[in-house]
Amino acid sequence: MTTDSTGWRKSSHSNPDGDCVEAARASDGSVGLRDSKANETSPIIKFTPKAWAALLVVLRTR
Repeated sequence: MTTDSTGWRKSSHSNPDGDCVEAARASDGSVGLRDSKANETSPIIKFTPKAWAALLVVLRTR
Protein backbone atom coordinates (compact mmCIF):
# COMPACT_ATOMS: atom_id res chain seq x y z
CA MET A 1 0.00 0.00 0.00
CA THR A 2 1.16 3.51 -0.74
CA THR A 3 1.55 6.23 1.88
CA ASP A 4 0.22 9.14 -0.21
CA SER A 5 -2.97 9.62 1.80
CA THR A 6 -4.44 13.06 1.13
CA GLY A 7 -7.56 14.99 2.06
CA TRP A 8 -7.51 14.12 5.76
CA ARG A 9 -10.98 14.38 7.34
CA LYS A 10 -11.72 14.54 11.05
CA SER A 11 -14.24 12.25 12.64
CA SER A 12 -17.72 13.70 13.08
CA HIS A 13 -17.45 12.47 16.68
CA SER A 14 -14.54 14.83 17.49
CA ASN A 15 -14.11 16.29 20.95
CA PRO A 16 -14.86 20.03 21.18
CA ASP A 17 -11.10 20.65 21.52
CA GLY A 18 -10.55 18.90 18.17
CA ASP A 19 -8.77 15.79 19.44
CA CYS A 20 -9.91 12.90 17.30
CA VAL A 21 -8.93 10.53 14.54
CA GLU A 22 -8.59 11.51 10.89
CA ALA A 23 -9.01 9.36 7.80
CA ALA A 24 -7.82 9.83 4.22
CA ARG A 25 -7.84 7.80 1.03
CA ALA A 26 -4.64 7.08 -0.90
CA SER A 27 -4.32 6.83 -4.68
CA ASP A 28 -4.25 3.02 -4.49
CA GLY A 29 -7.66 3.00 -2.74
CA SER A 30 -6.30 2.21 0.72
CA VAL A 31 -7.44 4.28 3.69
CA GLY A 32 -5.12 5.80 6.27
CA LEU A 33 -6.13 6.50 9.87
CA ARG A 34 -4.15 8.79 12.21
CA ASP A 35 -4.38 10.68 15.52
CA SER A 36 -5.18 14.35 14.90
CA LYS A 37 -3.23 15.51 17.97
CA ALA A 38 0.03 14.49 16.30
CA ASN A 39 -0.88 15.78 12.81
CA GLU A 40 1.79 14.93 10.23
CA THR A 41 3.99 13.15 12.82
CA SER A 42 1.31 10.62 13.73
CA PRO A 43 1.84 7.04 12.66
CA ILE A 44 -0.70 6.02 10.02
CA ILE A 45 -2.64 2.79 10.18
CA LYS A 46 -3.37 1.65 6.62
CA PHE A 47 -6.44 -0.38 5.63
CA THR A 48 -7.28 -2.04 2.35
CA PRO A 49 -10.66 -0.91 0.97
CA LYS A 50 -12.19 -4.24 2.03
CA ALA A 51 -10.78 -4.03 5.58
CA TRP A 52 -11.91 -0.38 5.90
CA ALA A 53 -15.46 -1.31 4.87
CA ALA A 54 -15.50 -4.16 7.40
CA LEU A 55 -14.25 -1.83 10.15
CA LEU A 56 -16.99 0.69 9.39
CA VAL A 57 -19.66 -2.02 9.58
CA VAL A 58 -18.42 -3.04 13.03
CA LEU A 59 -18.15 0.54 14.29
CA ARG A 60 -21.62 1.47 13.08
CA THR A 61 -23.20 -1.46 14.89
CA ARG A 62 -21.73 -0.53 18.28
